[in-house]
Amino acid sequence: MQVFGNVATAPERKQSKTSGKPYWEFRLCESQRGVDKDPAWYTVRRMGTENPQLDKGDFVKITGKLKADFYLSREGKPTGTLLIIAFEASKLARKASALAAEQAAAHEAEHAD
Repeated sequence: MQVFGNVATAPERKQSKTSGKPYWEFRLCESQRGVDKDPAWYTVRRMGTENPQLDKGDFVKITGKLKADFYLSREGKPTGTLLIIAFEASKLARKASALAAEQAAAHEAEHAD
């Protein structure tokens, strides 16, 4: 599978509890052209020790295997996430422009009433 989107959380280095192997994990918001009012969210896991050199807000291309990852929440309730086991995570563009940040601030101010 291949997904294009924005890195939503800074990549965090983790270690598998079962195998002990290191990996990097972050959240990704899939982006379509124009305004997407209902984006898809994924957890991306890139195996290995090499830092993916991605920052929150970067526009990226992710290629990998899609899995449904089910687990118990901190409250003990069953929940899950769409998990991409990535073998490629390529930065296509830096963080969104200042214009996008201004648009988001204007949107928040509009809905603050």
